[in-house]
Amino acid sequence: MSPLNGLNLAFLAALLGACSPSIAEPDTTGIEGKARAIDGDTVAIDFRLLGADAFERKQWCEMASGCAPCGKAAQDFAARFLARGPAMLRLTGQSSYGRPVAIAEVAGRDLGEAMIRAGYAVPRPGFLDHDPDRRARYLAAFAAAQEAKAGAMMGQWIDPAKWRKGDRLSCERERHTSRDWQQWRKEAD
Repeated sequence: MSPLNGLNLAFLAALLGACSPSIAEPDTTGIEGKARAIDGDTVAIDFRLLGADAFERKQWCEMASGCAPCGKAAQDFAARFLARGPAMLRLTGQSSYGRPVAIAEVAGRDLGEAMIRAGYAVPRPGFLDHDPDRRARYLAAFAAAQEAKAGAMMGQWIDPAKWRKGDRLSCERERHTSRDWQQWRKEAD
């Protein structure tokens, strides 16, 4: 066999090795959290965002013309944000409400910061003491949302932590709205 044929065989073997599927070693670090089945071979685990506390899905806020579902608007905002592309979740090693805590980014943009800036979440700076840059960005985003009267900041709202404990606005207790929420959401976005 000539040296050239030997190199061709070595190159071909390397190429085939690089192109053939391999079985990767499983990642054994693991993630622990409450899981749910999407279908028979797809499982999802919910994550909580680090340092951002969004309005709860069933939470309402009071606007000039009535009660509006700011929690549903927050959920819709997060869904639209996540639909922009693949999400990068960085686990913090913390847990909240039985769920792993993570930082979520899409195309390099921080979901927590975006939620706060859009007026659909409030910052929790006490959870960001170890990350002073993120803490400053979240507090600046909150000030900007308040200044712009973005999202729920255009009206009255109950802090999500207090809402989870049972506090409600009077319009929530009355359960009637005087405004189409789709119109409110258009104005809020």
